Order: sequence, then structure tokens, then C-alpha cells
Amino acid sequence: MPRLTRPDGWLLAAIGGLLGLGVVMVFNVSYFHAQEQYGDPLLFFRKHLVSLAIGVAAMAVTSRLRPELVERWANVVLLASLAALVLVLIPGIGLERGGAQRWLNLGGFSLQPSELVKVSVVLFLARFLSRGRDDLRHVSTVLSVLGVVGLCAGLILLQPDFGTATILCALVYLMLFVAGARPLHLAAIGLAGVAGLGLVATLAEYRVRRLLCFLDPWQDSLGCGFQLVQSLIAVGSGGVAGVGLGQSRQKMFYLPEAHTDFIFSLVGEELGLAGAILVLALFAVIAVRGFRVASRHPDPFASLLAFGLTLVVVLSAVVNVGVVLGLLPTKGLPLPFVSYGGSALLGAMIAAGMLSALSRMTG
Repeated sequence: MPRLTRPDGWLLAAIGGLLGLGVVMVFNVSYFHAQEQYGDPLLFFRKHLVSLAIGVAAMAVTSRLRPELVERWANVVLLASLAALVLVLIPGIGLERGGAQRWLNLGGFSLQPSELVKVSVVLFLARFLSRGRDDLRHVSTVLSVLGVVGLCAGLILLQPDFGTATILCALVYLMLFVAGARPLHLAAIGLAGVAGLGLVATLAEYRVRRLLCFLDPWQDSLGCGFQLVQSLIAVGSGGVAGVGLGQSRQKMFYLPEAHTDFIFSLVGEELGLAGAILVLALFAVIAVRGFRVASRHPDPFASLLAFGLTLVVVLSAVVNVGVVLGLLPTKGLPLPFVSYGGSALLGAMIAAGMLSALSRMTG
């Protein structure tokens, strides 16, 4: 059994830095929007603090979990997540906002199950793949894994939530690769996955519009390209040092979803290139230290779990920043630890807690 040491200080420091920046930016960015829309300038800030408190409590609990306990309950957690994804789609139970039905009402709080499914899928994959490494040579084993994750992704697409479904596809592919799946199988999965996601992306008219606007947002800068254009203006106007904390112009009702999916734009505007690089550096620290835990942990399940949990955070950050900078088509994915949003913050904190627990165990 691995001996317990202190948790990875670099990992915790990076997470703490992002959380602190998130508190400052959510207050800063949401103040005028909350005042205009709800007459309460601190509405989103208070909710964010509550979500943060719940997230810290969840991280404290999960940071004490041992791998054998997590492995024992992995399948149960996945089944509970699947049940939640089904409940979201039932009229009268799932909450609809902006044409999407992704939330459950929990007595004044809303929960987005798809944010927690990313963690539960990693638990399932780590358990399944660590126990059947020799069976990965057989296509039937790979198809079993793809079937389970495909079911989760399919339910998420029905909400619809293309961004999270894409993250799940990337998770299963990368974890299969690390677990030792055959190159031929990985190539087939990659080609089928790209074709499938491409087909899904073009079936819905609004996704086609997003793709066209991504290719040339300035062609319809007041229509479908408005959000991306305003994001690029924010980032570009920040320069090297930024316009100053609290001095953003784009947060004054120009940039939609500024406190959630596009908060990185305002970091670039107010704190400049220096602030943006700092944020990216903090996520880089999480990636390096998380993958370090995965490479050094003696237990196969824990090793795969650390790799997957690191991917949950890092992939979401990469996609969010890519969207903000116009490198990827627009998707509704928040920036982990920084953006406003209870479910996304809770999912990231649970992943961080388990990763912290694994970092305490050395051979």
C-alpha cells in the first residue's frame, strides 16, 4: 500500500490561484449585468461564493478518499449520473434555459449533471481499463467501452450540449491510448469519431451557423459572429499590461456571457497578455503535476484515474480558451475554477480533490 505524504503543493497552489482570480473576476465582471437585469449588483457574486463554499467542502471530502473505495463505487456513480441525464430530459423535471434542457432543480439551486458526468466517466474508464488491460487487444472490449461512453454522450447531445459531448469523446480516446489500446483500433475510433462529430455538428442549423461564423465572424459581426468579435476586441484591447482591473469596457453589456463562458476575454482585456499568460501557466502547472501523479502512482487504477481527472480540467480549459481566442467554434464551456457556474465549479473541485488525494500516495 502506498505511504501517505503531503498533497502536491504546486497543484494546490495553482488551483488556489485560479479560484482567487475567479472570485475577483466574477465580482468585477458580473456587477453591472446583475444590477441591470436583476436590480442586485451582488447577485451572481453571492451565488458564486456559495458555489465555491460547496466546492471547497466537496474537495475536502474527496481529497480524503482512498483509490480502493473510489474504484469500488465507480460503476454506481456512473449509473447515478446516467439516471440524472435521463431525468434532465423529462419535461417538468429538467429545467430549460435558452433552448437547452440541461439542469435539475434542487430546491433553489440548479444542477447540471453533464458537468459531473465527466468525472463519473473517468471513474468508470479507470476501473474498466485498469482491470482489462490484456483484453484491450480485442475489439469487443473497446466497443464495450465506447458503448457506455457513447450512451452518456448521446444523452448529453439530446439536451443539447455538443461541447461536453466532445469532451467525453476526447476523454475516452486519450484514456484508451494511455491504457494501451491497439493503434489500429485507435485509428478507426479517431476516424469514426471525427466523422460522427462532424455529422452531428452539421445536422443542426444553429451549429452550422456557428461554424460559418467561426470561419469568418466579421462577415456577420452584429449577428452570429457578435460574441466572438466582441471577445477578440476585448482580448486585443488589453495589450501587454491590460487596461486595468475593473476598467473593462466590454463587460458593459457588449460581450454576452462575460462572467461565464467568456471570462477569459475579460482577463485578457483588464490584465493584458501578462494576466492571460499567468492563467495559462496555472493550468499548465495543473497539467504537469497531474500527469506527474499519473506517471508515478504504483496502482494501475489510480494512475489512470489521475490521468483522466487531469484531462477533465485541462481539456475544458483548452476548449474554453480556444473558443475565446477564435481558435475553435463557439461552445458553452466555462473556464474551470474561474468562471461563474455552480455545477462546473463543483465538478472541477471534485476532480481536484481526488487528484490531490492521489498526489499524497507514493511508492
